[in-house]
Amino acid sequence: VQLQASGGGLVQPGGSLRLSCAASGFTFDDFHMGWFRQAPGKEREGVSCIANSGANAHYKDSVKGRFTISRDNAKKLVYLQMHSLKPEDTAIYYCAAQRFGDCSLLQQWYDYWGQGTLVTVSS
Repeated sequence: VQLQASGGGLVQPGGSLRLSCAASGFTFDDFHMGWFRQAPGKEREGVSCIANSGANAHYKDSVKGRFTISRDNAKKLVYLQMHSLKPEDTAIYYCAAQRFGDCSLLQQWYDYWGQGTLVTVSS
């Protein structure tokens, strides 16, 4: 099983980034997918998740209207489009896969985790 996140980088406040996560080694469309982040000195938190079918998604309140999660089951990819980035969005972003239950922002539901990609929002 492998989840490879990419697309992080340095961006100015108000800017945009799109993160990607490539999955392999499991039946991708059986799994809900989530994005989590961990800021320096803070615990990891759920940012967004999308159902295995792509039919529904959930977002952390602070990113609603700014972030959009999507997935391409044929390519085994999940994306996080981020707009209007703020310094408080600075974190390492992780993608994860959840097999059972409904799409969740709680990390204990997740079965597989990838290595993160660093997003830095700074002028």
